[in-house]
Amino acid sequence: MSDADTLTIDTEGDVLIVSLNRPEVRNAVDSATARAIAKAFIDFDNDDRHAVAVFAGSHGTFCAGADLKAVSAGNFDELKSIEKPLDRHAGHAPMGPSYLRLRKPVIGAISGYAVAGGLELSLWCDMRVVEEDAVMGVFCRRWGVPLIDGGTVRLPRQIGHSRAMDMILTGRPVEAQEALMMGLANRVVPHGEALPRAIELAQQIARFPQLCLRNDRQSAIEQWDLDFEDAMANEARLGRATLESGETVAGATRFASGHGRGGNFDDI
Repeated sequence: MSDADTLTIDTEGDVLIVSLNRPEVRNAVDSATARAIAKAFIDFDNDDRHAVAVFAGSHGTFCAGADLKAVSAGNFDELKSIEKPLDRHAGHAPMGPSYLRLRKPVIGAISGYAVAGGLELSLWCDMRVVEEDAVMGVFCRRWGVPLIDGGTVRLPRQIGHSRAMDMILTGRPVEAQEALMMGLANRVVPHGEALPRAIELAQQIARFPQLCLRNDRQSAIEQWDLDFEDAMANEARLGRATLESGETVAGATRFASGHGRGGNFDDI
């Protein structure tokens, strides 16, 4: 358990599972919870035992956003972090991990509501496994609460500017099938299946050669900050690091010996 039991932290092999645990407020995040989430993911990134993380919410809801009662009472210290310079290695964003740029992938397991800051936390994940009756949206539009955990940046980049404007300006609910069509959801699964399916996906990813996977992931993320020539050079630099590690030759040798033929992902 994490501080004050606002999170549960479990493992399944190479996979770390971080679950919000504030059912009385639909897993809304207060200041202590924001710090606990950030610490959990910083620890994950520095722990060689875990290759992939799953981020979920307990009791049928991912996250209803910031705890507005704490905001109203002036007890949300993490809101002061917006005055600090952005630090991709620090966990001082209002919702916790939103400024972090991890070396390893995180899969979001989305059930119930992922709205307002909860939507922003889902966008921070590399992929989202979304239950068929889940709802996503900028519900904070109703209360004058801004998107300050990457929502105005990640949402347009992930689903396109026009669709992002629809969600940002109207605050309307987006259900799972529309989220899949937009590219907001990567997988839609039956009710109650987001967590086990996300763990299954994470375990599949954890089986691959990890340096190559992480370097390719890093290149895909960093290209947003670069022009085309610099992005291609960065890809080449990271690719060379993978080649020089010996991981590529080891994989090619396994293939040459008969593994993984015909696109088989089981025998690798």
